[in-house]
Amino acid sequence: MSQSDSSPDLSQRRRPRGRSSLFAHGEPWVWLTGGTLAVCALMVVGLLLLVLYKGLATFWPQRVVLVETPAGPYMGEITRYDDYRPAANNLADLDTTARQRADQEIAANDGWAARRLIRTGNFRLTQNHFHWVSSYEVNAEEQPEWAMVLERLEWGRFYGMPVAFVYRHEDGSEDKRIEGPAAAWETFQAEHGAVRERWEERRELEKHDTGRVNRRQEAARLRVREAELALAQAESGGDAARVEGARQTLDAEKVEFETIRSWADGEFAQIRAEIDAINAENARYQLVMRTAGEGSIPPAEVSIPLDQIVRAYPANRVGVGSKLGIYFSRWTEFLIDEPREANSEGGVFPAIFGTVAMTIIMSIAVVPFGVMAALYLREYAKAGPLVSAVRIAVNNLAGVPSIVFGVFGLGFFCYVVGASIDELFFSARLPNPTYGTGGLLWASFTLALLTLPVVIVATEEAIAAVPNSMREGSFACGASKWQTIQRIVLPRALPGIITGMILAIARGAGEVAPLMLVGAVKLAPELPIDAVAPFIHPERSFMHLGFHIYDVGFQSQNSEAAKPMVFTTTLLLISIVAALNFAAIYLRGRLRRRFIGGQF
Repeated sequence: MSQSDSSPDLSQRRRPRGRSSLFAHGEPWVWLTGGTLAVCALMVVGLLLLVLYKGLATFWPQRVVLVETPAGPYMGEITRYDDYRPAANNLADLDTTARQRADQEIAANDGWAARRLIRTGNFRLTQNHFHWVSSYEVNAEEQPEWAMVLERLEWGRFYGMPVAFVYRHEDGSEDKRIEGPAAAWETFQAEHGAVRERWEERRELEKHDTGRVNRRQEAARLRVREAELALAQAESGGDAARVEGARQTLDAEKVEFETIRSWADGEFAQIRAEIDAINAENARYQLVMRTAGEGSIPPAEVSIPLDQIVRAYPANRVGVGSKLGIYFSRWTEFLIDEPREANSEGGVFPAIFGTVAMTIIMSIAVVPFGVMAALYLREYAKAGPLVSAVRIAVNNLAGVPSIVFGVFGLGFFCYVVGASIDELFFSARLPNPTYGTGGLLWASFTLALLTLPVVIVATEEAIAAVPNSMREGSFACGASKWQTIQRIVLPRALPGIITGMILAIARGAGEVAPLMLVGAVKLAPELPIDAVAPFIHPERSFMHLGFHIYDVGFQSQNSEAAKPMVFTTTLLLISIVAALNFAAIYLRGRLRRRFIGGQF
């Protein structure tokens, strides 16, 4: 028998390959998890792009249209387009021509019709800010050459055509009148800058000069109150010499207070005279505008003082270069000025400052306590029921609703700690609280408590990731426990600690609910840092971008006008949080490169 005949058939001996399930290899789960991650990333990117688009487009100047409808004319900026299903009562009052257009449009679009929202402004005259105009209502539409947009300090925007520029006497009678839109606009441009400079001077007098006098008068009143308290305390002690000294001090303070009050009256009179002179001079310059009317409201001529106009431009005559100038001018105002018109216009600089200051103070407060707590739990505490209970409590604390922290901050920091500080150091100001109410300091401490679990957990993980061999090597060289922690563990755990700080910043900077109880307010133009001793005032209330978004979006009288500001302020808040995070990430990267041997 040949070798080939005696050799076994390998194909007969080979076991058939079993068919394995596709799920056993994990491919479906890979695709599922990867797809879920992609969907989440798309949602986040889509939201950011929406905020970016809406936020950047808010301040771009639009053209002004004048539409004629059966109900009357409407002039303003088109802010939104929409499709809707007209109800029967919407069509009942239309004339024959408009009704035919409506029937044709509705039949051609399966019951839908188009409409646009026109910002008509002129609220003081019409009591309306916006008006919906359906496409079938439009009898005629044009873009008037001299249609102007006036952004005012009060009553919102004004839309109309310039008629004349008027110079008036001090008694209000007309001195000189320059007729015609072109001449009126040219004169306005020549005079508006000087008028606004005088208005700024008047605001300085009202804000700083008046405040300076009030502060000195209030300081004298507090000294009298302190002397009264000292006298009452001396009388309760029964020491006659001490009582007599306290009474003499009180008498001297009262005389000083009367002297300062007399001086303050003279200063107030002088400041008032300067303000009246500026007001009288600015009242001489007025721009006469003619409205197009709104619906059944007929056209009217309105004289607008120049000092009430923040910005004006002929919307249909400006080119791209002028529009860019207006756009960046609005952004500059938004970033460096104070709010006006119930926060729906103007700037948000106090809110920017408050948000950044609160976040920085919160970070300074939370990181040391979080690191020390994590060091004790990881390096010093012995494993046991108590340590396990503390870790469980820390993890559960991260899930407590933020409003609970706000209630705790109000009750503990404001009503206990703050009230005690007022009793000890500011008794003369009572019953008006100084630290016994919400302020920047207590808001920062409240958010520090809110973000403390995040820092503790991140720091513990960072410390645990430092190899034990490095600790043992340090001990072998004769280093103590604290020296090992200080020179070996903490430097190599710093990147992880900063990661916890980044997470704390991201969590705390966007919180709103606790701040509503412990210091954030609708309007607080005075910054907590100024040139007045003691220069830093952490007890003051402050503005916050997150609370500003809530207030503008949900508490504004003019919600449609405020809606663009919501996107713009949201974009600004995201940018500030991102800038703070990038700064911390840069610092973490520097530390990682420095301690590259201890990366984890």
